[in-house]
Amino acid sequence: MSEFTEDPYEPELGSFEDVQESPPDADDDAVAKTGTTTVGITTEDGVVIATDRRASLGGRFVSNKNVQKVEQIHETAALTLVGSVGGAQSFIRTLRSEADLYEVRRGEPMSMDALATLAGNFARGGPFFAINPILGGVDEEGSHVFSIDPAGGVLEDDYTVTGSGTMVATGTIEGQYDPEMSVEDARALAISAVEAAAERDTGSGNGVVIAEVTADGVQIDRFDDYESAS
Repeated sequence: MSEFTEDPYEPELGSFEDVQESPPDADDDAVAKTGTTTVGITTEDGVVIATDRRASLGGRFVSNKNVQKVEQIHETAALTLVGSVGGAQSFIRTLRSEADLYEVRRGEPMSMDALATLAGNFARGGPFFAINPILGGVDEEGSHVFSIDPAGGVLEDDYTVTGSGTMVATGTIEGQYDPEMSVEDARALAISAVEAAAERDTGSGNGVVIAEVTADGVQIDRFDDYESAS
């Protein structure tokens, strides 16, 4: 009978004693997040997107007061940066690259429906952490605003709001939105919505970034205060 109770040739497995597994959100406070209020409003002549400029750590410490949360990703489309900064930035770079590649291969720009579908697919299946952006753009079918949730859901509406200041900003827009409003009026309304949210939401503040998207392209401006943006 063998004197070995275990196979002497079996690899020995090490172990870590007294080490507790970290919960999934253990480093959550160390991740820079935009907190944020982002607004997208459609008009007959284009789309207006507005965001605040604050990033925070865990919602308790303002880590940056000068974040540009709107980026052009297509010749007539822009996307907001919402959620973890790293994940959102990576998402924007990936989507912009795919839109450019599509145009090179097809000889025409991607439609907003196709771009929104692609964004939803990336959000659902990609390595992008906790994002909830707004996509706004203009194509041959008109002006479009989409909200994209972290699970890949894509919803189009006349206007939409995402981020920690959603409730206050939505309430501001709800009673004043008019489908026939001009781009200038939509701009003023979007600024008011972001300003109202910043008054109550600790994750939002430090000025506003405005993107106006028309058939002629995308113009993005940053302002330190709300009065100069109007």
